[in-house]
Amino acid sequence: MAELKTKESSASVSAFINKLPAARRRDAEGILALMENATKAKPAMWGTSIVGFGRLHMKYASGRELDWFKAGFSPRKDSFTLYLCGGFHHHADLMARLGKHKTGRGCLYVKKLEDVDAKVLKQLVTRTFKAARSFGAGGAEA
Repeated sequence: MAELKTKESSASVSAFINKLPAARRRDAEGILALMENATKAKPAMWGTSIVGFGRLHMKYASGRELDWFKAGFSPRKDSFTLYLCGGFHHHADLMARLGKHKTGRGCLYVKKLEDVDAKVLKQLVTRTFKAARSFGAGGAEA
């Protein structure tokens, strides 16, 4: 089985964010503060471009195991990708009030922080972070 390339590292979150262009940096700093406040967890770099919060050890029925973060974000070229465990179908109330966004299975895509309601985003991060413990097949917190 191939080894997971995205792992927690000791790289500096601040140094990563400080390398971003000014407008992206402001939004990244806002998302960082929002997620740190919502999760009550310290940020850590995962791979070279993801800021993760919390840690989760998942073990699937297939026997595959991996360590991952409970919530995270990455300032991608076109939009910010927010990684939130468990999908969004349980959070229709918040998704309807969030603002301009797109979703993937476990990812929320936001072009600019001002496009969304920060209070609603914080609620969404808080809910998904708390629910992350049951994410995956028998996932348990590390």
